[in-house]
Amino acid sequence: HGFAVKSEDVFETPFGKGRVTHRSLNDGVVEGIALDDAPAFSVQYHPEAAAGPHDALELFKKFFEMIGK
Repeated sequence: HGFAVKSEDVFETPFGKGRVTHRSLNDGVVEGIALDDAPAFSVQYHPEAAAGPHDALELFKKFFEMIGK
């Protein structure tokens, strides 16, 4: 895959301010982003394929909470 997000910690989007939420421990590449003023976030990996069964549980909880509103 390619790289599409600049590595600044905070950035502007057409939908408001965004921020980096996850970075690779190996090389610092951006692996997660979220919008501050809109219900949107993303990660650049498969959270369901994490090393442990509960490693990404908070991502799924946040997603279900967002779609339930």
